[in-house]
Amino acid sequence: MTIYLDCNATTPIEAQVQNSIIKYMTEEFGNAASRTHEYGLTAKKAVQQARDQIAKLVNAKREEVIFTSGATESNNIAILGLQKYGIQHNKRHIISTTIEHKAVLEPLMELEKQGFEISLIHPNKDGYVEPQTIKNALRKDTLLVSIMHANNETGILQPITKIAEQLQQHQTYFHVDAAQAYGKDIPTLRNQRIDMISASAHKIYGPKGIGTLIIRRRGYQKMPLTPLMYGGGQERGLKPGTLPVPLIVGFGIASQLALQNHKQRNQTCKQFKQKLITALTPLNPTIHGNLQHSLPNCINFSIKGIDSEAAILTLKGIIAISNGSACTSSNYSSSHVLQAMQLSEQQIQGALRISWCHLTPSVNWQPIIQHLNQLII
Repeated sequence: MTIYLDCNATTPIEAQVQNSIIKYMTEEFGNAASRTHEYGLTAKKAVQQARDQIAKLVNAKREEVIFTSGATESNNIAILGLQKYGIQHNKRHIISTTIEHKAVLEPLMELEKQGFEISLIHPNKDGYVEPQTIKNALRKDTLLVSIMHANNETGILQPITKIAEQLQQHQTYFHVDAAQAYGKDIPTLRNQRIDMISASAHKIYGPKGIGTLIIRRRGYQKMPLTPLMYGGGQERGLKPGTLPVPLIVGFGIASQLALQNHKQRNQTCKQFKQKLITALTPLNPTIHGNLQHSLPNCINFSIKGIDSEAAILTLKGIIAISNGSACTSSNYSSSHVLQAMQLSEQQIQGALRISWCHLTPSVNWQPIIQHLNQLII
């Protein structure tokens, strides 16, 4: 049986989450907008409970949780939704980084076509951006700073707390794409200087197809976002359409479990990482990014003389791993993240990402290392 080691792409689902989804698909299947009978009222109550569970994880309020189809849609709303406000107030400058997910970079490219100026900050050789470079890029007309929490390819955590400190005296909005670290690095996202947080349920052992954009108020000031779609007025007008109650319930329970169990989960993942690094040592791998600034459940590395595609093919049927972002794998090209970190072309072509979780079974690394060793030219 192939061992799944691609949890940064998507995680397995927790049994408790799965059971709750099935219940709300087969028994409590009401529409949360139906106010005239108990099925609708039960669904509405379940949705509100899920909002509370998600909000509690990041120290937000129930009404600040907006449900979306996932972090990609959340990122689009957070970025493109500010376009009208930026034009009206002559704030057309945005700061982000060269290592963002395409779900951030491509909306930024669309705004650039509309006359916005985008400053993309490069990471250092360890894979994270220096907070001072963000501060140095700030201008009076800076509308938004959008920085990912953890990189999906390398697992490197960005210094979100220190960046938030640099923004304290500036009115710019601060958006964090937290798809990879939501429910894993909990204290960071509780920082009230973060205005918007994007997350997906399927990265924390929940279902695919549901996510959130958490939008914090500044006192009584509402975030000036314009919806990208219209019709129905759900989710405070930002995400129209019938709420997928079963998925929302699953997301809520996944968030609750993350809050309860994140310390134990992280410890399990750290132990797995140490065993993996020890097993790889004879192959003299180059690990991309500083492990002291990384999530406990992921490493990105290359081995001299090994091409990533050849390695994945050789290990097929043994372990399931990747060589980049799952969202762009249908059109594979060299990793823009690793290019931004100024890795050599050989290292980029050989880069492998292994990611796991607390549900991952133990792995016998010896035959895997033997297979890789045979590929070394």
